Amino acid sequence: MTEPKMVFIGGAGNMAGAVIGGLVASGYPADRIVATGRDHKKLADFAARTGVQVSTDNAAALADADVLVLSVKPQGMKALCESLAGIVSDRKPLVITLAAGIPLSAYQRWLGAGVPIVRAMPNTPALVGTGVTGLYAGEGVSDAQRQIATQMAEAVGIALWVEEETGIDRVIAVSGSGPAYYFQFMESMIDAAVKAGMARADAERLTLQTALGAAKLAAASDVDVAQLKRNVMSPNGTTERAIRRFQSGGLPQLVEQAMRDCAERAAEMARELDQ
Repeated sequence: MTEPKMVFIGGAGNMAGAVIGGLVASGYPADRIVATGRDHKKLADFAARTGVQVSTDNAAALADADVLVLSVKPQGMKALCESLAGIVSDRKPLVITLAAGIPLSAYQRWLGAGVPIVRAMPNTPALVGTGVTGLYAGEGVSDAQRQIATQMAEAVGIALWVEEETGIDRVIAVSGSGPAYYFQFMESMIDAAVKAGMARADAERLTLQTALGAAKLAAASDVDVAQLKRNVMSPNGTTERAIRRFQSGGLPQLVEQAMRDCAERAAEMARELDQ
């Protein structure tokens, strides 16, 4: 088979749009991708920018699709799936959902039994090609279909498969919600620098470049982040004093509890959305 035909419902939205853009940039044929939506102008602009096909008719777009990517808000997912259940149940394309919180059991009820489904949990840095996507495959997903999902995820960053569905909750706690943790820390650094007398523009520039540099250094290094931290610290020096303040203030324990809270809330949302 040539490259599978992919249909992205909600394809002109931010996340699906980023994935489509990443696929096209990596060499995936634009004429094998269809993005659907309701806004004619937005779709036309998206088609002009990416070269993909666009449509306002979900069912028509899905008629010969090999892969169906669902990228709508969780609140609208049930109605969408039920509207497509007939054709999906008949054709059984690979379904990849980008919506957070909805368990496979709900999709199986809404779309019908025997449909191969992959849950994908990308994070917002996918918008700039440096994302992380957690993936979980339901029953009946073939190795070839897993590879398709991997290819889609790697078009905007890295992919991580989990072997049990609850693993998605842990992915959310680390990478799904993780960007906000770093934004919070950056915000606190910027505010502290301003209070110390630095101009806000300078504080923002230094903080963001420092965060970018630290992440790139960690990603390129063959030692773990604990050692990289120690490499910056001189005995009884400035960095050591700052790190000791973080540790005495309970930062490691606070991070652990915050991530546990995040994972618990993800599990709660799954139960709520599975009603």
